[in-house]
Amino acid sequence: MGAIVVVTTVGDEEEANLLARELVGRRHAACVNMISSVKSVYRWRSKICRDSEYLLVIKTMADEYPAVARTIHELHSYEVPEILAFDVSQGEPRFLDWVAASLDKDAAFDEEEDLSDLEGI
Repeated sequence: MGAIVVVTTVGDEEEANLLARELVGRRHAACVNMISSVKSVYRWRSKICRDSEYLLVIKTMADEYPAVARTIHELHSYEVPEILAFDVSQGEPRFLDWVAASLDKDAAFDEEEDLSDLEGI
C-alpha cells in the first residue's frame, strides 16, 4: 500500500486543530497541513452558499484511509464532510519513508505537543 493525500474542509480553526491533533495523535496521519481562509462556493439544499473554511491536507498511507475517514466522521461538524483521497504516484523517498514510519503503532511516542514554533501564528 502506498502513500495517499486526503483532503477535507472544516468551518473554523478550532475544528481544524482538533482533527489535525487527533489524526496525528492516533497515528492515522503523519502530518496535517491546515490552510486558512479558503473560500468555498457550493450548492447545499438548493441554495448557492459561500463560506470561508480551513482546508486540511492529510498525509497518510492507503491502509490508514478507513481510520482517517472514521476519525473525520467522528469529529466533523458537517452533515456531509468532504473526504477525498488521492494516490501519491511519486514523491521524495525519504519523505514517504517518514510518512510510513510515523504511522507505526508500536513505535515510541511522546504525547507532549511541541507548540513552540506556533507562537505568533
